[in-house]
Amino acid sequence: MRSTTGLLIAGGLQFPCSLGRSGRAFIKREGDGATPMGRWKLRRLFYRADRMRPPRSGLAARQIRDFDGWCETVGDRNYNRLVRIPYATSHEFMKRTDGLYDVVVELSHNECPRVQGHGSAVFFHLRQLDGSPTAGCIAVSLKDMKTILQLCGRKTRIVV
Repeated sequence: MRSTTGLLIAGGLQFPCSLGRSGRAFIKREGDGATPMGRWKLRRLFYRADRMRPPRSGLAARQIRDFDGWCETVGDRNYNRLVRIPYATSHEFMKRTDGLYDVVVELSHNECPRVQGHGSAVFFHLRQLDGSPTAGCIAVSLKDMKTILQLCGRKTRIVV
């Protein structure tokens, strides 16, 4: 399933979205570039308070702090979890300079049970202006993200 674009449907509305550079996969592996197929809960909404106000949503919003990172090291006890940086092993910076995480939602992929090597940092975040693929996430424009988040709450699910 190699398509790197899709349609996100919310509240009867359709939004173009970007998927992983390797398309979709039933079995996600760390670094494979695929968006995992499944039904994912929207866990935590993070936003860049230095760039915007908290988005309106039924999800609780938390500002991204300078020391927020996400562990992506297979074998680490904090694999696929929020960590405080600097962090000793490989991690992703949540406060990205490219703006893709100005609004980012943690998805429930590989959460319970958390399986080492089955993918970390699978998020719902902002899309690059050219609509290019993600590293395995789901991404939409800022305008669309704001609309979608207003329709979301604790029971909302993303189905890939």
